Order: sequence, then structure tokens, then C-alpha cells
Amino acid sequence: MKKKLLALTLATAMMLSACGTNTTQPAETTTTTEQNNTAGNTDDTQPEDTAERPKVSVMLMNIQGELKAEGSDEVIQMVKDYTETDVEFNFVPNDSYDDKLGVTLMDKSNMPTIIVVPRMNATILQAANAGAFWDLSEFLEDSATFPNLSQANENVLESITVNGQVIGVYRQRPLGRNGLGYRKDWAEKLGLGEPETVEDIYNMAKAFVTQDPDGNGIDDTYAFEWCKWHSPLDIIQTWFGAGNTWTEQDGKLIPVHQTEEYMEALKWMKKIYDEGFVYQDFAVRDTAGWSDAVKNGECGMFLDVLDNSKRIWEYFDTNEIPSVMGDGNASMAYVGAVKADANSEPKTLATSGMNGFIVITKAAAPTKEDAIAALKFLDKMCDDKMLELADFGIEGKTYDLDADGNVEVHQEPPIEQRSITGLNQIVPYIPNRASTDLGLAKNIPTVEFEKVQEENEAYVVYNPAAGFMVNSETYSINGANLDQILIDARTQYICGQIDEAGLEAAFRNWDTQGGTKMIEEINTIAGN
Repeated sequence: MKKKLLALTLATAMMLSACGTNTTQPAETTTTTEQNNTAGNTDDTQPEDTAERPKVSVMLMNIQGELKAEGSDEVIQMVKDYTETDVEFNFVPNDSYDDKLGVTLMDKSNMPTIIVVPRMNATILQAANAGAFWDLSEFLEDSATFPNLSQANENVLESITVNGQVIGVYRQRPLGRNGLGYRKDWAEKLGLGEPETVEDIYNMAKAFVTQDPDGNGIDDTYAFEWCKWHSPLDIIQTWFGAGNTWTEQDGKLIPVHQTEEYMEALKWMKKIYDEGFVYQDFAVRDTAGWSDAVKNGECGMFLDVLDNSKRIWEYFDTNEIPSVMGDGNASMAYVGAVKADANSEPKTLATSGMNGFIVITKAAAPTKEDAIAALKFLDKMCDDKMLELADFGIEGKTYDLDADGNVEVHQEPPIEQRSITGLNQIVPYIPNRASTDLGLAKNIPTVEFEKVQEENEAYVVYNPAAGFMVNSETYSINGANLDQILIDARTQYICGQIDEAGLEAAFRNWDTQGGTKMIEEINTIAGN
């Protein structure tokens, strides 16, 4: 039976909350077959002697369920046997996880060995500065002991580095996910090729609005479907060369709003707004149903993580939405990196590359040997055997293989009642590459999505200050407010509520609220 190679995807680990009026990211629904896998040992040999297994306790989130459903005992035993670790899982409801995490970090006598951390915040930073977590820098250089985790991306590790110490193992997500999806059948009808430059995208947007791409004879189409979630505008800034949140200029790190490229991008976005290529009330549109206007044929362009454009295409196929070309279903095309002009290099906004991270506590792992045992457990969870278990379960019980060796996941019971639900919360998914023999038949939207996402990685723009921001006292205390000042000012300028003078006033307010001090702190930390 021939098995096909496939990049595994994380099922229920995405914890991103829906966006409101602040910087919170919109929720994303992902399946276990879209994103993650890694190389590793697939040896089925079970250890015979369990007496000397190290004991490791894990605190992690209960998002859609935990390892308590029927059959989960067998799953847990498989984890213990494969990793040669006596592991105990403690699932905490996601809604109260931050509160529980804060309490846990104050109780050294009951500290878990391993804690999954949703995000860097003041509580985690304070604990790290107090020496609560192991510095993993030296361990992650040991490829013999940790063949998977030693392949972690250094750029991503910088964002969880506190005072020069790598305080955790990140839970990997693809870096090249951001990009533009557009109605391919609309473009074909209007004779438009794939856009490569900012000008190309503007011309496509104009054509989608003014040339009746749906052929109904009514002036009722839009180009972009933006909402109050800020990521699409961040992506556009990157196209112009402004950078990712921060950039380096003349040997100093500066926030992107202080660059000429930022203003160039902002004026372009205002032009898009003024010419009616985007909904005039985008700034108050919620992310709930964000993609509906593309699905129902009102908008032709969707800018965010490419996963969402893929889901729009799958919606067209599932619901047999007809193509405007008169043959087959409507379809999407993906554009990853974009050039500022014909002479520029293509760019796109890098994601953070992670969805939280995993720390090893010194209170529960007081010796180096304890830390190594915990890290070995995490490394083995990245092996193919454990990825298959976490993402698909047990053959014959939670999935079957068809005649071609493709996975057919059982649709019942519902996800919260499945024996493996919750296990993937402890999988780092490093190094995240296609290497497993267990696969799924991929539809065309997925094949095209994975191709562009992979190509994107050569052009992603990182935040060069990510590793220093976590060490800035000003940002740890007032970062959310400083971020919001810039987000609000940008939106107000695009919508015409303030002019350039008003924008400059907002920037000065950012300076006085702590922005200038933060720039100084970050450059001092960076050694500039």
C-alpha cells in the first residue's frame, strides 16, 4: 500500500481570540491536516522497564477537550511508553488559564515540571527575571540529544529570550502564512494576470470595483474586505518596505511609523479607502463572518493568513458556487510576497512563528538532569509517531487508511469527546517539515496554499526588535496602550478622521506616553 508524504497540521491548538477594538487577533479554525509535522523516530519498540522513568507533570490548556474521553487511557499509555516518561497531564480551562497560571507560578511546592504558556506577558517576564525557568540555550544546541528541538528557528527563539536566556520551546506555526487571496475567476474574466507589485494590486482592486466582474450589470462589488483587525494593514506596510513593527535604520532600531515607507503605505491605503475599493465602515466591522462578503460575491480580495483564503475556496467548492466564467466553481488564487515596484524584492509580513511556548520550571525540575528529561519528552513528542498520535489518533479507532494509504479521519464522536483531544497542546511541532508516511489526500486549494506558504518563507520580514521588546520595562508595563495609539491613528487617517497634522500629533502622544523611552530601552538592550 503506497503511502503519500504530507505536512501534518495542528488541529485544535490555535488559541487566537476574535478581534475587538484592540490588538487581539481573530480566531482561526484549523484542522489537523494543514500545517505541522516533523522528522523523527518512528520506532514502535516499547520499553520493558518502566521503573526508572523520569516523572514529568504538565500544565496545559483545555480548549476543545482533554484526555479524559473513552480510549484516552490507551493514548496516554502510548505517550508514556514511547517517550519513556511517566507523564501526568493537568488540563486547565482556557477561559481561566491566565489566572491559574499566575497562581501556579507563586506556588513553588506544587509547580508543574512543564507549563504551556499562551503568550509573553508581565507575569511570565517577572517569573523569568526571577529565575523561575530553565535557560534552554545550551540544550537546544545539542542535536544529538534533541534531534528535533535543536532545529528551532533562531529568529523565533529571540522573541522568547529574556536577558539573553531562551526561556522556552515555542509551539511552531508557519512563518509564511500571510498573503493575499483573490477571486481567480473574476481576474480571468477581466483579463488580469497574477499581481506582483503594489501597482498591480491597485489595478486589480480598481477593476474589481469598476468593471462589473460578476457580470450582473450592477455597481455592487468591492475589492478588499478589511475589518477592525489590523493585520491586513500591517501586511501592506511590509510590501512598501516599512518593516515588521520595528525596523533597523542607520544602526538603530525604530518603530515602523517613523519611516518614509510607512507614510507611503499609509497614503496608498487611504487612496484605496477614498476611491471606494473597501467598505467605508471597515473600521467597525468585526471578524465574525469576516470572509462572508467574499463568499457571497460582494468582495474579490481577502488579505490575512492564506489559510482563510483557502477556506473561502473550499467554501466555493463545497457549496458549488458557480464561476463567473460559466464553467465549474468559483475559485481563489494566492499571492504571497509582493514588490513595492518592479525593481524591488518581494516581501511579506512574517508571523510570530509560534502559538505560545513551553517552559520548564526550576521548582519542579531542580537539577540539570531533570531539565534534560523534560526536554527529551518534548523532543520525542515531535517524532512522527507522536505527531500521528496527536493529530490522528490510533488506526482503526480514530482513523482508517484507504486503499492508497491516505488517512480517513472518523467524524464521530465530536472533537471534545475524542480520545486524543488535547494531546496536541503539548506538541512543539519542530522542525515542521513533511516527513511522515501518514498522509491525507489534498484538495487543490490546499495544494496551492501549501506551495505559496512555503515559497513565502524566503521573503518574510521579521520583527528585529522582537527579542528585545520582552525585556523593555516600558513595553511590559504600557505596551498595549502604545500599540493601540498607533493602530487608532492609522485607522483614523485612512478614514479621513484626522489629517497628517493629526497623525503627527498622535505620534507625539505616543512619544510622551513612553514611546521615546521604549526606543531607548530597546536599543540599549540591543547594544546599539
